Amino acid sequence: MLSSENSFGAEYASPDDPEFIPKYRAACFCGGVRYEVSADPVDVKICHCRACQTLHGAPMQWAAIFHKRHVRVTAGLDLLHFYNSEQDRDERILPCKISCSRCGTPIADEGRRMWLAFPTLFDFGPGNEVPDAFKPTCHLFYGLRVADMRDDLPKWSGHKNHSDRL
Repeated sequence: MLSSENSFGAEYASPDDPEFIPKYRAACFCGGVRYEVSADPVDVKICHCRACQTLHGAPMQWAAIFHKRHVRVTAGLDLLHFYNSEQDRDERILPCKISCSRCGTPIADEGRRMWLAFPTLFDFGPGNEVPDAFKPTCHLFYGLRVADMRDDLPKWSGHKNHSDRL
């Protein structure tokens, strides 16, 4: 576990970096874990895989992907819980799932270079209108969907550009 006195990791923005200008802020349900990002997402997707359905208790997961260097945790380092599903271990072994140990909110999926965030945790300001940068570009694992999505987004059988387009 990380202590609140340490930075989250060298690949992330430092909490003391004066060059870091927050663009968006996110928090878990209880507000114990908070983080900021300084850029728009690299991509935004809707995933229909069984793991996302199970982990989020929903028919799909909405995910925004950021470079780690654009992310900094501002509160709750001591509340972060890490889980590596490949090894079934509660450790920060990348890639891993991150959640709040107090309220259980899924915070992000941490990859080796990327931070996969959940846009529902972001505060987009008055009216909480979702910025265009957070609008999905495609559906992943669409063959596993629970319900049909009637939109014009590309629908992939697996990962974007690495599987059949349905």
